[in-house]
Amino acid sequence: METQEMIRQRRSVRHFRPDPIPRQVLRDLLDLARWSPSWGNTQPWEVYVLTGEPLERLRKANQDQLRAGAAPTPEIEMPQEWPATLKSRYVGIGKSVLTALDIPREDREARLRYTLDMFGFFGAPCLIVLGVPAGLPRAYAALDIGLFLQTFCLAAADRGLGTCALAASVSYPSLIRRVAPVRDDVVIVIGAAVGYPDLSAPVNRFDRPRAGLDEFTVWVD
Repeated sequence: METQEMIRQRRSVRHFRPDPIPRQVLRDLLDLARWSPSWGNTQPWEVYVLTGEPLERLRKANQDQLRAGAAPTPEIEMPQEWPATLKSRYVGIGKSVLTALDIPREDREARLRYTLDMFGFFGAPCLIVLGVPAGLPRAYAALDIGLFLQTFCLAAADRGLGTCALAASVSYPSLIRRVAPVRDDVVIVIGAAVGYPDLSAPVNRFDRPRAGLDEFTVWVD
């Protein structure tokens, strides 16, 4: 796939086929992602690849915590408030998802089922969890993780795989630490569901609007 086409076609996938991903494919993607830029070439990323039975245990435990009403305890600060323009975009994508799933906003039970699906990583057969050394300044470290994850997601799209970065996957980091050997000196930053997208699912086909170039660009000549 051409680079420009891949960038435009990549999307957050919210329904996956159960087909397992060959380990060599995942290794190839991570091998490409390790060429991502980082501050001072520090390459601070720590990557944990969860599949099979450990992933299923995490999936169930994550959903059980949500059902129990447990408050999220992420290891990095998550946004609580947004400027009006950004909030309108956030609300807009939420409406698009519910519309694609044919879920009325007032149907609280159906919305809970969707949230449980999100906390179950949308049925993806793989979850990658990204962390950084605890002593690093979080802002720079998180920027490097974002660069790594974007490279990984684009490489995955080129191989016919879908991805979805999920704050929900790291809302209860203690659960991840039960199934993966995350060291005490590593901060869990974000997870991403990985798998073959179900292209027939409407939730994987709705339009994703983007702000116009002039909305965020200042030319200084």
